[in-house]
Amino acid sequence: MNFSEVFKLSSQLCRFSPDGKCLASGVQYRLVVRDVNTLQILQLFTCLDQIQHIEWSSDSLFILCAMYKRGIVQVWSLEQPDWHCKIDEGSAGLVASCWSPDGRHILNTTEFHLRITVWSLCTKSVSYIKYPKACQQGIAFTKDGRYMALAERRDCKDYISLFVCSDWQLLRHFDTETQDLAGTEWAPNGCVLAVWDSCLEYKVLLYSLDGRLLSTYCAYEWSLGIKSIAWSPSSQFLAIGSYDEKVRILNHVTWKKITEFEHPVNIASPKIIVYKEVEKSPAVEVEKLTFPPTKKMASSLFSTKSKYEIAQVPVSLHHVKPAVDRANPRIGVGMLAFSSDNCFLATRNDNIPNAIWIWDVQKMKLFVILEQLCPIQLFQWDPRQSRLAICTGNSRVYLWSPAGCVSVQVPVEGDFQVTSLCWHSSGDSLALLSKDNFCMCYLEKEEEDVK
Repeated sequence: MNFSEVFKLSSQLCRFSPDGKCLASGVQYRLVVRDVNTLQILQLFTCLDQIQHIEWSSDSLFILCAMYKRGIVQVWSLEQPDWHCKIDEGSAGLVASCWSPDGRHILNTTEFHLRITVWSLCTKSVSYIKYPKACQQGIAFTKDGRYMALAERRDCKDYISLFVCSDWQLLRHFDTETQDLAGTEWAPNGCVLAVWDSCLEYKVLLYSLDGRLLSTYCAYEWSLGIKSIAWSPSSQFLAIGSYDEKVRILNHVTWKKITEFEHPVNIASPKIIVYKEVEKSPAVEVEKLTFPPTKKMASSLFSTKSKYEIAQVPVSLHHVKPAVDRANPRIGVGMLAFSSDNCFLATRNDNIPNAIWIWDVQKMKLFVILEQLCPIQLFQWDPRQSRLAICTGNSRVYLWSPAGCVSVQVPVEGDFQVTSLCWHSSGDSLALLSKDNFCMCYLEKEEEDVK
């Protein structure tokens, strides 16, 4: 495993291009585009204000930079660096901006979610979509880029509008049986749209492309409901993480529950492997100590090494007591993701913040638990194989595969705490992000993870 030098970064704005050839990063009001292999700067663009959001077009030819405070979006071209586009929403303001799947239209959401403006880079035409709902996942595109689902709120009722992305014509418009719609997500095959209610009511609705309600799922009533949702890459399973600390798996044939996964604090079964991260300080021979210590000796004196050990069951996992009298309590399954090959599901129960649970999807049972020393900030699957990268806000990156798991110290001088990460599309490298910097981590192809 090799690491690059450290580069400056603002607001964790670091994105690989879809074709995997470039890496864009935001540094204050500058957009820096680097070659992925050499990390040499290919283009340097200067924006009108501090960049708050960057996004590549689907064909990797354009980059969108949004400056929400100013209500401005600037678009830059890699093929023609002299060309650029500026979109000013004026007094309407700007709270969100994204590309359409064709990479030639930009969707801007104005303040107070009054409307969405669709700007065409080709014809310079403008279209307006009214009544977008203010929710976390209000816009969803199918994977093939043909259709867009938009959550709407009008007359105190929730609706879904389906648009054809090629000409922005309305395909279907229907109301949903939700009290307060919280999000929408297409199945990867683009045939089914999942719509779910706010956490105050447990309800998942599944719609077909023609607007028919295929099924409604409700696990329980009169308690906090859904916290997270994830489709399997095959579209066969829908995983629903809830505030009751369980994940329920629905199948794509009947949309009924196949099984549910629990996240108990105490692990008693000897069949479950629990990898526990432990820190050990290196042994220093007292006779060889000098004063003042050499630089090498000083670093070894204060450095700690981390590794995984298999814990003896029964194991009691570290947990926190949630403040149930406050909004958004730290309880329930807040993170879940299927591996790209559909073999595993990784979950985190927010009141057991240091543990990742990895489930075998084929056998529908728990495969392994990893318990870290620090709370998990983020985990992400390798886009090509069953390999999970984890960061916990310290100077290490962790990798798990069915062969085992490994803890790697990021060999960077100074304070580099990995708070986020993202995989390159090849699965051969990772971008590791701290608050103000980023570096690349290169994995050797034949490298096998070991305990």
